[in-house]
Amino acid sequence: MDRWEYALLTILGLAVVGVGVVTTNQPLAQFFVESTKQAATTTVSMAWITWWALVIGFAIAGGVEAWTSDEQIADLMAGHGPRELGAGTFFGFVSSSCSYSAIATAKNLFKKGASAAASLGAFMFASTNLVIEIGAVIWILLGWQFLVADLVGGLILIVLMALGLTYLVPDHIVETARENVTDDEQTAQDPVCGMEVNPDETEHSTEHDGTTYYFCSQSCKESFDPSEAETSISEQATSRQGWKALADKQWSEWGMLWDEIAIGFVFAGLIAGFIPQSVWTSIFSSGSSGTPVYILWTAALGAVIGIATFVCSVGNVPFGTVLWTRGLPFGSVLSYIYADLIVPPIMDAYREYYGTTFAAILSAMIFVAAVVVGVVVHFLFFALGWIPDPSTAQVAEVKIEMNYKLVLNVLATALFLGLYWLHRQDSMGSDGDGHAHTAD
Repeated sequence: MDRWEYALLTILGLAVVGVGVVTTNQPLAQFFVESTKQAATTTVSMAWITWWALVIGFAIAGGVEAWTSDEQIADLMAGHGPRELGAGTFFGFVSSSCSYSAIATAKNLFKKGASAAASLGAFMFASTNLVIEIGAVIWILLGWQFLVADLVGGLILIVLMALGLTYLVPDHIVETARENVTDDEQTAQDPVCGMEVNPDETEHSTEHDGTTYYFCSQSCKESFDPSEAETSISEQATSRQGWKALADKQWSEWGMLWDEIAIGFVFAGLIAGFIPQSVWTSIFSSGSSGTPVYILWTAALGAVIGIATFVCSVGNVPFGTVLWTRGLPFGSVLSYIYADLIVPPIMDAYREYYGTTFAAILSAMIFVAAVVVGVVVHFLFFALGWIPDPSTAQVAEVKIEMNYKLVLNVLATALFLGLYWLHRQDSMGSDGDGHAHTAD
C-alpha cells in the first residue's frame, strides 16, 4: 500500500474514534479506557483465532504456485463458455489471494488472449474471494453459512460478470481495452510473485539460458530457481528445493498482504471498541431481513463501505464480521466483501491498464454484481433458514484456553517459523565472499 493510502486510513481511523466521542453517553475518560481495551482485545483475539488458518492457507497457496506451471493457461481461457469459465475459476482459486497481484495476473492473461469473461470475470474474482485463505477465515469468524454463501454467491457473481462482459459490453470496447493493454509500456511478469514490472525501471534481473527474468524486489530475485519448471509436482514435494520454493512463494504472499490483514484486524477493533451500539441501531433498525428494499439499500451501503475502507482480500473479513454483529444484514456483508476489487487504487489500475471507458464499465459491473448477488444470496439463505444469529460470530475471545485453537496455533507457528527459516537460509546464500543477502 502507498503512503497516501496509509494516510487516508489513518484519517478514517481517527474519524471512527471521533464518531465514538460525539455519540457516547459515558464520561470521556471512561469511554477512552473501555473502548481502547475492547479495541485491543478484539484485534488481538481475532488475529489469534485466525492465525492457524492464515498460515496453512498461505502455505497451501505457496505450494500450488511453486509446484505448478501457469503455461498455456491463457489458451484454456480463450472463450467464454463453461469450460473456459471453469478454468478461470479454478486457476483463480489456486492462485494468489492478493487483489493487486490478481488484477495484474488477470491483465496478463487478458493480454495473451484470454477472454474478458474468463480472465477479468472468473479468474480475477476467484483469485481474490474464493481462495483457501479467505474461505478459512470466513468459516472461523462468520461460520459455515457465510462460507457456503461466499462460494455460492461467488459463482453467481462470476456468471453475471461473464454474461455482462460477453453480451452487454460491445466487442469494440473489449478489443480497445485489449489494445490498450498490448500497447502499454513493455512489462514483464515476476516469475516468483507474479507482479508486473517494467524491465527498464527494475534494478533486479537475471539471465538464464539466454532468457532474461525481471523481478520486483531483491527477495524475489534471490528466491528464483529456473530449474523448478523442469521438475514434477511429486519431485517438488519430496525435495528440499521444492519446499524452499514453497517457503519463498508463501513468504511473498505474506509480504504482499500482511499490512492489509493487520489493518483489517485493527479497523475491526476500532469499530467494535469506539462506535456505540446506538449508532449501528440508528443505521440498521429501519427494516427487517425479509424486506427487499431494506436489503437492497444495505447491500449497496455494504459495497460502498468496502470501497471506502480501502482494505481488500482477507483483510476485509474481520471488519465484515464486526459489521455483521452490529446489524449489517447477511447478504449485505457479502456485498461488502465482494467490493474488494473496486477499491480506489484498483479502479485507478483498471484505468491505466484498459483505458477510462472500459475501467468505468468494469468497475460499475463489479459494483452492481456485488449488490445483486448480496441480495439474491440473502433471500436464498433466508428462504432456507440458513441465516445464522449474529451472536455466533467470533469477534472476541477474552482468554486463551487449552483447546483445539491453541494446538492448531502452536502447530501453525511451528510451520510458519520452519518455512521462514527455510526461506531465510537459502535467501541468505553466500556469494562466495561471506556476505549474506537479507530477505525482505
